Amino acid sequence: MSLSPVTLTPAAAARVAAIAAKQAKPAMLRLSVEGGGCSGFQYRFGLAEAVEGDDSISETDGVKLVIDPMSLELVAGSMVDFVESLGGTSFQVTNPNAAAGCGCGSSFAI
Repeated sequence: MSLSPVTLTPAAAARVAAIAAKQAKPAMLRLSVEGGGCSGFQYRFGLAEAVEGDDSISETDGVKLVIDPMSLELVAGSMVDFVESLGGTSFQVTNPNAAAGCGCGSSFAI
């Protein structure tokens, strides 16, 4: 089974690069999915130190997005963006696999 890659927008790549530079870490964002949140699953973001052997990798403007195989099954074909609004700033996932989501956009259901 071939899963569609997850795309990192240029805005999200720029934000990851800025955070990584401040922390003197590689410009590599790890997206994972965990059980929990108001809708059943929740997204987790963090800077990655290294790529694991079975990770899926996509790259935008020199910034890598890495995702483990289990999480990739739930987010395949998604787009990760960085949004700044009156409500604050956050990474947001547009997930075509999600049947429902919560108002804050950090959790979803399949």
